[in-house]
Amino acid sequence: MVIHWLNFSRFIRYAISLVCLLLLLWGNVPALAQTASSDGSSSITPYLNRAIERVTEFTLDNGMKFIIKENHDAPVVSFVTYADVGGTDEPDGKTGVAHFLEHLAFKGTTKIGTTNYEKEQEVLTRLDKIFMDLKTAKKAGNEGEIKQLTETFKKVQSEAANYVQQNAFGRIVETAGGVNINAQTTPDATLYFYSFPSNKLELWMSLESERFLDPVFREFYKEQNIILEERRLRTENNPIGTMVEAFLDTAFTEHPYKRPTIGYNEDIRNLTRQDVRDFFNTYYGPNNLTISIVGDVNPQKVQQLAQTYFGRYGKKPEPPKVTKVEPKQKETREVTLKLASQPWYLEGYHVPALSHPDSAIYQVISTLLSSGRTSRLYKSLVEEKQVALVAQGFNGFPSDKYPNLMLFYAQTSPKASLEDVDQELSLEIEKLKTQPISSQELQRVKNQLRASLLRSLDSNLGMGKALVEYEVKTGSWRNLFDQIQAIEAVTSADIQRVAKATFIPENLTIGRILPKS
Repeated sequence: MVIHWLNFSRFIRYAISLVCLLLLLWGNVPALAQTASSDGSSSITPYLNRAIERVTEFTLDNGMKFIIKENHDAPVVSFVTYADVGGTDEPDGKTGVAHFLEHLAFKGTTKIGTTNYEKEQEVLTRLDKIFMDLKTAKKAGNEGEIKQLTETFKKVQSEAANYVQQNAFGRIVETAGGVNINAQTTPDATLYFYSFPSNKLELWMSLESERFLDPVFREFYKEQNIILEERRLRTENNPIGTMVEAFLDTAFTEHPYKRPTIGYNEDIRNLTRQDVRDFFNTYYGPNNLTISIVGDVNPQKVQQLAQTYFGRYGKKPEPPKVTKVEPKQKETREVTLKLASQPWYLEGYHVPALSHPDSAIYQVISTLLSSGRTSRLYKSLVEEKQVALVAQGFNGFPSDKYPNLMLFYAQTSPKASLEDVDQELSLEIEKLKTQPISSQELQRVKNQLRASLLRSLDSNLGMGKALVEYEVKTGSWRNLFDQIQAIEAVTSADIQRVAKATFIPENLTIGRILPKS
């Protein structure tokens, strides 16, 4: 799946899940929860140290890194393969290729997913040739040739389908007791994950290593239509999706965060199997893959099997890195759309990346202003002033490997205007700069962050995602465990300092959705 916007309820769920994901920490939840005192403070250092002691890491000679965290509470294990490549890494004119590759990574290999690969390969080659000829005919406007090639394309596509064993990879996983098999593409990365009984460790090693050692990108054109339909539903026919795309394109002028992860319509239509193959060969080398394994495993056994299965990968050159830097914004930017929707108001402020020393402060500010019914925006705009039906926001939009946005959004109430929402939101933001937050409110916010964290720690999969994300985005998985201590250390003065530097007109982008009527 690609992380983007289907509807507003998904918009909210993503905001909440993002907060949880960025703050997933140590493994012994019950013990940690019991140490919290009445004021919300806790002596967590022993538990952090114990969690760190359970983490093992190693790197193969080809550059592939593994992070293992032992958890022997149950005979299960979760696996996360993290490719350090997402929407920001795509070449201009080929947006959506990272997400496209995610879809095709489940289609199998030369041995999995086919009844006869040699014959299938011949048909796929013919199909690609016809597709390119069809593109040429369309550019030339040759209607007769277009009709003939379209009919031929459909016949050859049906022929190729005869060799496909549908969902063969997924069936192997599920038959062996695997669950939660899925993937996601973000602007920063592509993740593949699922969980197995612990006695299936070697099966996972075999399947996952084959998947990226010997992939076959079959059913390409079928997935192309599926992705185009996905874009229509989630962006082109959805007011929030349309606004998000326009908002990012306004807030960012240079950095590829301005582009949609799912890709632009025209780019998706023009992608070829060769484009996907080239992208895979560039970015899916072992030195650009990091794997986390969390659960009932023996680290020595993991390393032995990893060498056997993933050690087969040959070294590859370092892939290109994102070099574009977003210029400092110098004035307020605005985008207004008239859509078949209720009125919505959005504000976004540029903030630093996850690796920045002030990351924890931004997280506290975001939670203070806009997380849940106890947040300042909800209490003021929704309950007291009644200018909004919804008032929320989050940090790290659209992602956080690079400098990004803190986003706030609100739907106006029937008797209020977008100007009313703008005014009340500005008042709440101004208070952060001029009025020190009380120790009680600050502690409540820290407690809220901790509670969200604790609810997210029951999952080996969640831990695996967090470990590997911090490893790649910040340089070390250990920074994951430092984050909670950084949150505890945030002061009222820190909040005022950061708010004064961040919430200024020249750092602001405004988005408005007006009803067509």
